[in-house]
Amino acid sequence: MLALLVLGMLFAHARSIDWRGARSALAAYPLATLALALGVAAASHALYGSYDLIGRHHTAHRVPAWRTWATAVASYAVNLNLGSLVGGIALRVRLYARAGLDEATVAQVVGISLATNWLGYGLVAGSLFAAGAIEAPDDSLIGDAALRGLGAAMLLLAAAYVAACGLLRGRRWQVRGRTLALPAPGTAFAQLALAATNWSLMGTVLYLLLGRQIPYGEVLGALMAASVVGVFMPVPGGLGVLEAVVLALLSGGRVGEGALLAAVVAYRALYYLVPLAVGLVLYALLERLGPVPEALPADGRAADTAHAGGWPGVCAADRH
Repeated sequence: MLALLVLGMLFAHARSIDWRGARSALAAYPLATLALALGVAAASHALYGSYDLIGRHHTAHRVPAWRTWATAVASYAVNLNLGSLVGGIALRVRLYARAGLDEATVAQVVGISLATNWLGYGLVAGSLFAAGAIEAPDDSLIGDAALRGLGAAMLLLAAAYVAACGLLRGRRWQVRGRTLALPAPGTAFAQLALAATNWSLMGTVLYLLLGRQIPYGEVLGALMAASVVGVFMPVPGGLGVLEAVVLALLSGGRVGEGALLAAVVAYRALYYLVPLAVGLVLYALLERLGPVPEALPADGRAADTAHAGGWPGVCAADRH
């Protein structure tokens, strides 16, 4: 049933995409530029898959690492195009349930993945906003001072998460018979490092497509502003939101509006649409797999609370 829903939403989404504009934008670029940008985009998607590997480490579930990674990559590709409820949550829950994980374990893995992504966002965006690397448009509801304050708050939130992981280490909560716990401090640092790198790679893709004519910090800041605006806009894939925000923040004469729009359209094609094709293939392959024998750890305890090694380290379930 979920597969039919995803296919239906993809069909509706595909009809709203300006395919001719995407082809024209891509045709205007040198092949070497497209290849480099696509390579960076592929690295970003591959890195995102490691978020669920952190969840695997923390919960000590026994779904193979390759299957965990593939589940995250497929879900991320659908998430970008159809929204987090379909890709980031529903698709992940479906694939992990087929692998044999229970609801509590899936919730922990999904929660860690979402936390990793947005903590990394807070670290990178907070640094850019607090440093004044991006200026709010004149007609914006938020001024430069407020933007810097927002950046400082984001940095404090990331620091508070790491501190909580340290101060509450060893604290466990029982939910439906399963033990929940915060990751170890080392794992928290890994979450920040991986997600910050991933957001930086996303900015690099757009930076390359803009011909490196606009400072990287400004490009990354505009992309991150567009990303958070897209979260609050009920539009699949943020269609039109990404374009509008980037145009508003980066237009200023250094790059013509035509070239700027072409870069954003090319970015959408390389970072959203090409990975979606790969993600659907992965999804189809994962749907054909059955449950993993003994997918859950025997004691149901999180790996990070079972040993003091933190990240990197081996899961408690994998020690022998």
